[in-house]
Amino acid sequence: MKPENAESRGTMRVAEIFQSKQGEGICTGIRSAFVRTLGCNLRCAFCDTEYASWRCEEGEDLAVEQVVERVEAMGDRHVVVTGGEPMLYAELIPLTEQLSNRNHRITIETAGTIFLPVRCDLMSISPKLSNSTPLGASESVLRLHETNRNRIDVVRKLVAEYPYQLKFVVEQPEDLLEVEEYLQKLGDFQNNRVLLMPMAIDVQTMRSKAEWILAYAQPRGYRYCPRMQLEWYGNKRGT
Repeated sequence: MKPENAESRGTMRVAEIFQSKQGEGICTGIRSAFVRTLGCNLRCAFCDTEYASWRCEEGEDLAVEQVVERVEAMGDRHVVVTGGEPMLYAELIPLTEQLSNRNHRITIETAGTIFLPVRCDLMSISPKLSNSTPLGASESVLRLHETNRNRIDVVRKLVAEYPYQLKFVVEQPEDLLEVEEYLQKLGDFQNNRVLLMPMAIDVQTMRSKAEWILAYAQPRGYRYCPRMQLEWYGNKRGT
């Protein structure tokens, strides 16, 4: 049976495969191989990978075995599969099986809108708040985004079946109220698996938001989640 919303193509459309350090979340600082797929079912206003999400003007079609071969050649134990939205590809199931069988530790970065029975050591789930809505976009784009972005049923299943982190992008203090509403609806979660990340594409903006995020997160047992790739490399591809 084909997994919900995932399309089997025989190949994966891949934007890039590169080496870097994980810049966000529980595995920050770990050297990893990154596999970035093309395509997304959302149109987030703050998306910083439009080239991999909906413009999709580049990339190549790769069989699972080709992706594995390139990852193996890099020599990193940790592998991050990101996008775009990698859960759009049913090929993610055999890809993670093959990588796991080769003793790689796998992180999958997803918006939590699609479930696939993959193998992974960390499901990095980034539920999209209303601050992600692309205001000013066409009616069809708005409908696509708002229809897809809030799949709390999928997130519940991912949280129940995988080691996870819940990563919320916050722009202003008012967003924290929406985070709490979301968590109340979610129900069963661990506070120290909740990460609050500032909406920022430069170091100055990120640091300016850190104070109020930390002040909110720490008493609740949540984590402040900086985007360390901005500190290390700046806002550029391949990081």
